[in-house]
Amino acid sequence: MPEINFWYSIGSTYSFLTIMRLDDWCEENDATVTWRPFNVRTVMSEQQNIPFAGKPVKSAYMWRDIERRAAKYHIHAKLPAPYPISNLALANQVALLGMQDGWGKAFTQNLYRIWFEDGIEAGNENAISEALNRCQQDARLILARANSPDVSNALEAETNAAIRKGVFGAPSFVVRDEVFWGDDRLDDALSWVRVGHVV
Repeated sequence: MPEINFWYSIGSTYSFLTIMRLDDWCEENDATVTWRPFNVRTVMSEQQNIPFAGKPVKSAYMWRDIERRAAKYHIHAKLPAPYPISNLALANQVALLGMQDGWGKAFTQNLYRIWFEDGIEAGNENAISEALNRCQQDARLILARANSPDVSNALEAETNAAIRKGVFGAPSFVVRDEVFWGDDRLDDALSWVRVGHVV
């Protein structure tokens, strides 16, 4: 059976909705999802896509939409959250390192809680350190590793892999060569896995 690759980027507001409900969703649907952090800012810059800067009406809609969907999923959030985040690359480099070492999903979930519940933007080193502490990781050691050229290059490679798959935003779900963009397309991705079309 083909897998669902969950391409997300810490810094993506709508990724919050998927990140906070995905474990329960997988259990309910007997599904397996591979978490793939990447740098969505690189992708959007290449496309000259600046989604909310200077667009107050669209920004207001985004926060209200997330608020509605969070209530639907019974996810707690204090909105609006600080946005955009400062060091998107570092946050995702830490997440990628964690995926390699087995604590990346927990780190991502904790960092989004700090961002969306505590109101501390996710690129802040204090927020990243606190998320690492909650995962019983040595924040100073991990941040040093995450800032290395090897991990920076690894995130760039993952970002390029996402681009090759046709990913242009986050969250995205990829099944074989089919891209489903947006938290609300998760069930469609599962349908594609199971029956080869959207039900």
